[in-house]
Amino acid sequence: MELDWQRLEEVVTRAVLRARSEEVKEVADAVKLLASYVREGFEGTFKALEEQSKLLEGHERRLEELTRAVGELKVAVGSLGRRWGRDLERAVLELYRHALEERGIEPGRVEKFVYTDVDGRFYRSGARIEVDVYIHDGKMYLVEVKSHAELEDVEWFYEKAGIVERILGRKAERLIIVAVDIDKEALERARQLGIDAIYGAVVE
Repeated sequence: MELDWQRLEEVVTRAVLRARSEEVKEVADAVKLLASYVREGFEGTFKALEEQSKLLEGHERRLEELTRAVGELKVAVGSLGRRWGRDLERAVLELYRHALEERGIEPGRVEKFVYTDVDGRFYRSGARIEVDVYIHDGKMYLVEVKSHAELEDVEWFYEKAGIVERILGRKAERLIIVAVDIDKEALERARQLGIDAIYGAVVE
């Protein structure tokens, strides 16, 4: 039997082409599947990023609202603190009315003296000086009111009194610190500085 080389070559060529076609198809299918996975992954990631962006926008809005609310609260608390401070001073002065009257001071006529040292002439530039003042029969009394008096309060009151005397151009008849309670070292320092202390209790 004679071998038909031409036919054999054709059969081999078709087989090779078919094999290549199947390989290419498999590769194409794999690429298509990979592209699908990549697309789904990107879509999922993009969706997640969109959701995170929306959440961040919501958080940012809430943070702005919270910041604004905190600012408003600070203003309200500051206002309340100032009112409470004035009310507390009046209450403490009234509490020790008898002791003050014995020293010739009428609590209801004690006035708040406030001075801002704009150019630093008497103390520091821009410093605000506050002290209670009582003037009677040409005599000036300087009063410091505290719920709890510490050593620093006594030292500052003494220094502040000197500043106020220079501002007003007159010497204080007496310096008086009025406190619900006072530290022992603060009381001792007040006596050393010649400050009259009116208090309810001494804290050791």
